[in-house]
Parts: sequence; structure tokens; C-alpha cells
Amino acid sequence: MELRYLTAFVAVAEELHFGRAAKRLQMAQPPLSQQIRQLEKELGAQLFERNTRSVRLTSAGESFLGPVRTVLDDLDLAVRAVKAAGRGEYGRVTVGFAGASSHEALPLLTGAVRAAHPGIALILTGQTYADTALARVAEGSLDLGFVRLPASRPGVRTRVIGEEELICALPGDHPLAARERIALTDLADQPFVSFPANAGSSLRDAMVRACESAGFTPRVVQEAPDSHTILALVAAGVGVTLTLTSVQHVQSTGLVYRPLDAEPVRLHAALAWRADNPSAALRSVLAVAEQALPTPPGAAD
Repeated sequence: MELRYLTAFVAVAEELHFGRAAKRLQMAQPPLSQQIRQLEKELGAQLFERNTRSVRLTSAGESFLGPVRTVLDDLDLAVRAVKAAGRGEYGRVTVGFAGASSHEALPLLTGAVRAAHPGIALILTGQTYADTALARVAEGSLDLGFVRLPASRPGVRTRVIGEEELICALPGDHPLAARERIALTDLADQPFVSFPANAGSSLRDAMVRACESAGFTPRVVQEAPDSHTILALVAAGVGVTLTLTSVQHVQSTGLVYRPLDAEPVRLHAALAWRADNPSAALRSVLAVAEQALPTPPGAAD
């Protein structure tokens, strides 16, 4: 059954006049009458009672009209959805992020995307550490990842969205908590709490590098999967940790933050995506992110 037959049927059913229906469809009346006859032949039912003076729907025609309108409306919706998807107004974008350090950036991005493109669904995957997010973006299982630089994978582009510094988190009753700044060398004999060694955490890697530059390897006595749990363990007195300025909003009872008495160790938070990702929805999200999460002045990819 051809779509044009259904369109012709609705036009005649609404106009109840073949001449007006033909004008509405921008066609001649004889081909329109032929289409209606062909439709009735395919259905095996008469849809209209017509004579030289009037046209009206039969009971079969009345029964047919509602479902046909639904079919045409659904088809129109499908066509508009395809066009919207092509413009990047509709679709799905998968996003990988990790815990507390994304607590400001992620809501800013999701809120801005909802406002600008309500037809785009962001599929969020938590506990996706920076190295893991970068690898998944590179392999194509994520469209967009929150990562930290330096990071490099062939075919992956990045844009800096923030700058963070390493700081020390200690139990509130720790002897070093009374100091305004903490020297890394004073942490050489301390137990540490951190992310798992094989989880792909750029923060753990930065912590280890900073400690090794001060002449020791941190003694990690307990590992945890996210910053909230790590900081809760620190507050409970299990150990100390090096974390980032972006997680200072986590204020567990018995937890204090202190800057390091050394040259600042800075990490750049960034978004990562494949340069050859064909998703129009991703391009729309990246355009929104330019406004919602601008690159800080002086920062470089």
C-alpha cells in the first residue's frame, strides 16, 4: 500500500470534496480519484459514498481514518526525528567520569545540554578513572570522557576545562594537621589511602610521582574506588592521602586539607573525544561544553 494513497484518503476525508482535496494536494482531480479507487481495491472496501452532489465517508472509511492519521503522524514524527538527529538535536552521548572531582563540571554540562538540546540523552558512567576514560574514548565505547592531562591517544582530541593542584588530606587529630602547609618529606613514614594501583587513576599516578620526587614511595595501606570513600577513610584515621583542590567540598567530620610546602603540582582537567566520531549529537554537546565549561585563561591542551 503506497503512502500517497493514504495521504490522498485523508485529504478527501477531511475536505469531503475531490476538487478541494486535489487542490490541497496540488494535483489534478482524475489522478486523485484513481488513487482512492486503487486504495479501495487493495482494502476490499468502499471508503466513500459519492455522487455528483456530495462525498461522505462510509462506516469503513470512518473506521480507517483514525488509524491512518496516526500512521501519518508517526511517520512525520520519525522524519522530524531523523532530521533533528542529523542536526545534532537528538541522540545519545555516552560520558565517562570519576567521582568527586567532577562534582562541579558534570552538573554544569548536563544542565546546559538539557536546556539547549532536550532531545539528547547523556548516558553517564561513573567511576571511570581518567586513564580508563581515555582508553574507552579511544576504542569507541565512550563518546566523551572527563580526563586529566597530560594524556595522549592516537585519534583522541582533548580540551582543558579546569586546573587543579595536589593537596594533602589528613585526619583532623593528626600531628601534621596543626601545620599551615605540609612538606612531602614529612609524609615519608605515613600510611596512605588511595585508588587501586591498576584502576587507571591519574590522581594516584600523580601522588606516586610527587612522593618519589621527594625521595620516597608512598606506603598505601588501603585502597578505595572513589574520592568520597578515600576521604572517609582518612577522616577515620586509616592514613593520609594526596588529593586535588577540586574535592575540598567533601567535608567529612575529622578531615582537614592542607596545601603542600613545595612547587605546586598541577593537573589539568579536560574533556576527551575521538576526532573521527561521526555523532552529530556529540558535536552539539561539545559546542554546549565550550560555553558551559570554557577553557581557563592561559590553559593549554
